[in-house]
Amino acid sequence: MRRREFLGALGGAAAAWPVVGRAQPKKTQLGVLVLGSADSTPLINSLKDGLRQLGHVEGENVEFHVRSAGGSTARLPLLARELVELNVALIVAFQTPAITAAKQATTEIPIIMGASGDPVRTGLVVSLARPGGNVTGMSGVSGEIGGKNLQLIREVVPTAGRVGVLVNVPDPFHKSFLETIQASGLILGIEIRPLMVTGPEQLDAAFSDIAKERLAAVIVQPTLPHKRVIELALKHGLPTIAPNADYAVAGGLMSYSADQLALAREASAFVDKVLKGRKPADLPVQLPTKFVLVVNLKTARALGLTISPTLLARADEVIE
Repeated sequence: MRRREFLGALGGAAAAWPVVGRAQPKKTQLGVLVLGSADSTPLINSLKDGLRQLGHVEGENVEFHVRSAGGSTARLPLLARELVELNVALIVAFQTPAITAAKQATTEIPIIMGASGDPVRTGLVVSLARPGGNVTGMSGVSGEIGGKNLQLIREVVPTAGRVGVLVNVPDPFHKSFLETIQASGLILGIEIRPLMVTGPEQLDAAFSDIAKERLAAVIVQPTLPHKRVIELALKHGLPTIAPNADYAVAGGLMSYSADQLALAREASAFVDKVLKGRKPADLPVQLPTKFVLVVNLKTARALGLTISPTLLARADEVIE
């Protein structure tokens, strides 16, 4: 074999050999913590889509560690500590109980709120303009629109004089949630009956009380397990509404809330900024700009309710 042919063959063989010891690009480890009272897949996918557009691509330069509590607030502290022990670069947490658990687990790792209720009153941030500490992100302001949910109940059930509020006590946001609805009740002349629930096991008893007291409808705090609440509401023939679009999609009568998918997508911008060196303390909390009304006509028919054409025309989504 000529020398030139030998060297060419040798070079070709070398190209086919596996490269040993070459460092692979390091992936940034990101934690995601969700309460999981409803299917969290769309939220997480929306977050990932937003990050992808900003150059953070799963499997290429970022890796996600997702922890869901399956709707149980009691499991959140353990899951938050798991993410801290993984030494993730930051944690994106959805809903106030998950954000609270993450904050209690670490004061060092940045925490991005996928959506929270009243982050100032619940102690997650010092102020919206200057959050301080290691938490910033999106506020869902569902407390402020509790009154809107009550107005919608009045539209569907004009004779509603007493309305229940199913309150998730372990959620730090529950006080703000209830207070804003009570304030709206005074304006609308509707008596508000709080039903305080400390765990999913108390839902059956709560709905039995609702039926005994002949309440016209129920507003549901969205961190409660959607599936079980909807089952009980249909069993007792009760119209229900919650400030979370997933609730109506899952079978609740109505929902009016900030666009949760948009909030998750916008949270990706906070992740991007923190990964590029910005501190959460210096990034103002962002408020939602888009709100969605979802009406479930299938549930309305099951409850024997007629939804006015005017209300249907205002809905962003009508589920047949």
